[in-house]
Amino acid sequence: MVEIRAREERAQEDISVEAEQREKRFVALTSVVAAVGLTATKLVVGLFTGSLGLIAEALHSGIDLVAALLTLFAVRLADKPPDPEHPYGHARVENVSALVEAGLLLLTAVWIIAEAVQRLGGEPVEVHAGVWAFLVVAISMVVDFSRSRALARAAAKYGSEALAADALHFRTDIWSSAVVFVGLAGVQLGQAIGDPGLWGRADADAAIIVALVVIVVGGRLARETVDALMDRAPEDIAHRVAEAAASVAGVRECRRVRLRRAGHRLFADIVVAAPRTTTFAQAHDITEAVEDAVRAVARRVDVVIHVEPLTDAGETAADQIQFLARQLGVQAHHVQVRAVGECLEADVHVEVDPKMPLEIAHLLATQLETLVTEENPDLRLVNVHLEGPERRVAERVDLTGEEPALVERIRQLAASVPGVDDCHEVRLYWGSEPKGSIDVLIHCVFAPQLSVAEVHERSLAIEQLLRRKVGMLGGILVHAEPGAGGDGERDGEA
Repeated sequence: MVEIRAREERAQEDISVEAEQREKRFVALTSVVAAVGLTATKLVVGLFTGSLGLIAEALHSGIDLVAALLTLFAVRLADKPPDPEHPYGHARVENVSALVEAGLLLLTAVWIIAEAVQRLGGEPVEVHAGVWAFLVVAISMVVDFSRSRALARAAAKYGSEALAADALHFRTDIWSSAVVFVGLAGVQLGQAIGDPGLWGRADADAAIIVALVVIVVGGRLARETVDALMDRAPEDIAHRVAEAAASVAGVRECRRVRLRRAGHRLFADIVVAAPRTTTFAQAHDITEAVEDAVRAVARRVDVVIHVEPLTDAGETAADQIQFLARQLGVQAHHVQVRAVGECLEADVHVEVDPKMPLEIAHLLATQLETLVTEENPDLRLVNVHLEGPERRVAERVDLTGEEPALVERIRQLAASVPGVDDCHEVRLYWGSEPKGSIDVLIHCVFAPQLSVAEVHERSLAIEQLLRRKVGMLGGILVHAEPGAGGDGERDGEA
């Protein structure tokens, strides 16, 4: 079921990615078509009327056309999956595309200013500010507004810097078209009142204002693109990412967050600290939870997480011993810590290779004792019991059906212990150590509100009673189960 669900999620994700790519390409393509129409219309009408402001707008739209083409190319290439030569993908092509667009904008602005200054200092140029000029500018503003909204929505939805840059182009076109509209109105007014010397230069003034707008927009675009190419951390996001990582259960602190942007993707390197007693599986679960938390605050982020060990305030002496044993490459179990006066003592069983010479095994035990006492000054004594790990499967013979009397006796003895509600299953096995003894498995029912410590005490009482009353017993295991009621009555009794 898990594999089927994972395949369904991957298939759904593939469909979502494909739909995203189609929408991004469609928006970019429609922007190209709009830019072609606007550029051609503005240029024809500008040359026909002699309006430098309109010609400047046509060149501005021409740059928008180039930008739209670059955006379409960048969007297509950026969506390609990573390959051996580009392990981080191809998203940075969007940043390169935006940088080229910014350069073209700035060059165009310089040319427009040069032409406007020459016209202002030379002979007046007759401008025919007719209906067609005003109509073209008005249509241009409507189209620019429509395209900028569509591009901005797609850019915000998919985090595409190329589409965002294209939206910015069309948005500035609205303001620059408004300036040209005012300039043409000034020309028309000057001609109407018979003062072409004053108002005849309004068109050139409008062209300069358009160029200044282009310089501001192009400069800002260039700065943002260079910041992305120089791996400048996105503002505000790092703090939110650090807070999200630190909020995950098991993470004690977030020590470092490094972010960089490539096109529409964000890459995050995060270092978190977790208790040093955390197992490998638990550490993996923590990293998965951190990834989910980070993606909740930063969309389209590729996360790499490094987990560092941390001494936790809630770490017990037994936890310390087991951790330090793992550091030496051995496993510790049956760790018993006792308080003797104001100090602590510990007994610990350590598993080593059964073929290991005693001299080397004792050296390991001594190292563990030294590490533990240095780590915890309250532990004045550590006693290590060396043993080989039990890897073989024990062979036993089931005697339950052959010894019904013994089964019933053991059941009654176990049920007689105070605190035991019922003893409903007893199983006997032959072949334990010492040789000739019988292993016993007992299922006992206890009141559900009892603590584990209380149940352990009662289980120990059962074991002690059986060893006193019944001979030939080897291992005794009490399997505890909660009863249906909480009043201590026998299970099934009124």
